[in-house]
Amino acid sequence: MKIDSILVVCVGNICRSPLGERMLQSELDALGAQISVSSAGIHALVDHPADEDASAVAAEHGVSLDGHKARQFTEKLGRAHDLILVMEAGHKAEVVKLAPALSGKTFLFDQWSGNKGIADPYRHSREFHEAVFAQVRDGAKGWVGKLVRPARK
Repeated sequence: MKIDSILVVCVGNICRSPLGERMLQSELDALGAQISVSSAGIHALVDHPADEDASAVAAEHGVSLDGHKARQFTEKLGRAHDLILVMEAGHKAEVVKLAPALSGKTFLFDQWSGNKGIADPYRHSREFHEAVFAQVRDGAKGWVGKLVRPARK
């Protein structure tokens, strides 16, 4: 199956999923992959910008969360994407409860870099946000490695 679009999902869509969206898109763009990435939340803080701490940590690592606005996950949104990446196993359960047909295309964001889930840093310490940033970065690199075949020489 060809993957043209990816939806990254967490709870509020203000910390992990916008970070995952931007990091994954950046990695894919750098390799010339024609895959679009967006994000949503199971219980989104609709229209809220990215969390200040998440934004600050991301910016320190060269990732901008500027312009992000949280949006609500819906079955229709999930169906519009080829792959859904969630931050925790409980998120997959929520997605599948809402839309059982999405089960086969919903996976953990850290599937290839630990497969344990990535905890929510919202209202936690700066150090916790740093740890989550590293997990999201590793997860993004893992998925890019699976989605994009290196060019043959």
